[in-house]
Amino acid sequence: MKFRRSLARTVAIARKEGLHIVRDPRSLIMALAVPFVMLLLFGYALTLDVDRVPTLVYDHDRSPQSRELIERFAGSRYFRILGSVDEYSSIERSIDRDRALLAVVIPADYSRNLLTSRPAEVQLLLDGSDSNTASIALGYAESLVQMYAFELRARAIDRRGGQQLKPPVETRLRVWYNSELQSRNYIVPGLIAVILMIIAALLTSLTIAREWEMGSMEQLLSTPLRAHELVLGKMLAYFALGLIDMVASIAIGIQLFGVPLRGNPLLVLVSGGVFLVGALFWGILVSALARSQLLAYQLGMVTSYLPAFLLSGFIFAIESMPAVIQGITYIFPSRYFIMILKGIFLKGVGIQVLWVDFAFLLAYASIVFVVATKKVGQKLA
Repeated sequence: MKFRRSLARTVAIARKEGLHIVRDPRSLIMALAVPFVMLLLFGYALTLDVDRVPTLVYDHDRSPQSRELIERFAGSRYFRILGSVDEYSSIERSIDRDRALLAVVIPADYSRNLLTSRPAEVQLLLDGSDSNTASIALGYAESLVQMYAFELRARAIDRRGGQQLKPPVETRLRVWYNSELQSRNYIVPGLIAVILMIIAALLTSLTIAREWEMGSMEQLLSTPLRAHELVLGKMLAYFALGLIDMVASIAIGIQLFGVPLRGNPLLVLVSGGVFLVGALFWGILVSALARSQLLAYQLGMVTSYLPAFLLSGFIFAIESMPAVIQGITYIFPSRYFIMILKGIFLKGVGIQVLWVDFAFLLAYASIVFVVATKKVGQKLA
């Protein structure tokens, strides 16, 4: 009997909050439109691919070998030849004005040294202001120059009737899980977790604070409503909205961006539901801590947006962070959900591999629910 009454009160709160969502078009539009806008903006604009690097060429040698090397750069998808220059000052001006990222300088004795098996150097000048992009571009350029030099020497030895030149180590590259090396396959699954965390925390961070500002909390205080019923009722109303956002975000990632879903779709929905519940409870906890909607919104933004972007592995690899920061990342649920999404989407693994991350999500949702219930109970007391 008590359970039925408690369930009825919980459903009543959920219905009340659902009516408020429907009657507040701004919140509804924000909840439904923001995920689509973020997916489109980040999915298309944010890329970690380094290709079509704007490149200048300064050819001192002007030999068939140097021209063939330039053609190798022009034929690679990683470089975009802007043109040729005849002085270093032109290279410096182009790099200073962000017109070029790389300059290839071929010395006058390049072909002679190359054909006589002496060291044949090529100078590579890069804009190091973006160290990550410059490092990747340098690796591409060095590999291209070395491979061309090896092929040219192999042909020369073959023409002289010598033994065929073979590299000391034969490398065969095999890329697992993201064979096309498309950064959107890495970004979009993580972006789904970030969107859910932000939307869920921000929507529910205003609920309790709004009750105090509107004066309706006093009416709730006069009812036999329990703290856990209020927390669950408010969570259920926004859970339905968050579930729509989650399904829509997954569909957009698969259909529009072509991200492969190699694992079990049901596992994605279940883990996403658990993550969503924890994020909603966190927003309610933030709302219970602050009676002002402005303060609740600011706290919700700081505790959801920044950790989801910076400390979840969404953009920056956690392994490259300082040890102290790596330890801090364990308290944020977005870290575990992103690991689950990438494991299911790209690797096709199941719960037998991801059960630790899933257990952390369950523990997080349970702990935040208990803390939020106690805090709301103090407000209701």
